[in-house]
Amino acid sequence: MLLRDYQCFDAQANPDTRDKPARLLVRRLGLQDYVPIWKSMGYLIAHADGQRADEIWLLSHKPVFTQGQAGKAEHILNAGGIPVVQIDRGGQVTYHGPGQLVVYLLLNVKRRKLGVRDLVDLIEMALLETLEALGIAASTKPKAPGVYVNDAKIAALGLRIKKGWSYHGLSLNVSMDLEPFSRINPCGFENLAVTQIADYTSNSEMLMQKVSKILSNKLLLKLGYLEH
Repeated sequence: MLLRDYQCFDAQANPDTRDKPARLLVRRLGLQDYVPIWKSMGYLIAHADGQRADEIWLLSHKPVFTQGQAGKAEHILNAGGIPVVQIDRGGQVTYHGPGQLVVYLLLNVKRRKLGVRDLVDLIEMALLETLEALGIAASTKPKAPGVYVNDAKIAALGLRIKKGWSYHGLSLNVSMDLEPFSRINPCGFENLAVTQIADYTSNSEMLMQKVSKILSNKLLLKLGYLEH
């Protein structure tokens, strides 16, 4: 499953050190059930060593609510027939479904000397620049990780660091059914409005592919694999 449609990138070597450049794999996985992907991430992190390549996975999930480690049951108002999965990332409850771009970052943050706040800032900046490239003005909030357009949340973040590796990542609403967000308090915030890229563009042709390419390039740029 995880071997299809991937690209490999090598960063530039640091001229001040003898360190080998970190290799990074980008995997495009299409529409996937949540639990097998989550378990695959956990397995790779549990068996990772200092030589393993970093990876970025781009995909969408079939409908699912995921509840973070500190998640409170009262934030799930009415799951209906959508499954709820208790998982090991930070944050509260969120929704994943078709038409939403999910990006998982399996990075050796210890090797990169990258702190959690640094990684969050990097992800948020990549999201802001992606939306700017699409003509959408967005912003962040100091006490509410994620990205917002006119106070409506368009992208969510949820990470975990284990054994010096990051996993989980971000979700960006592209062109999807937003109704399931009304069944929860998204990210633990009551009455939080949610929006998507399709609401701000008149050209929806190949929108997911376009957004996926822009965002992956922004992440690769900030991680040192592409040049301006």
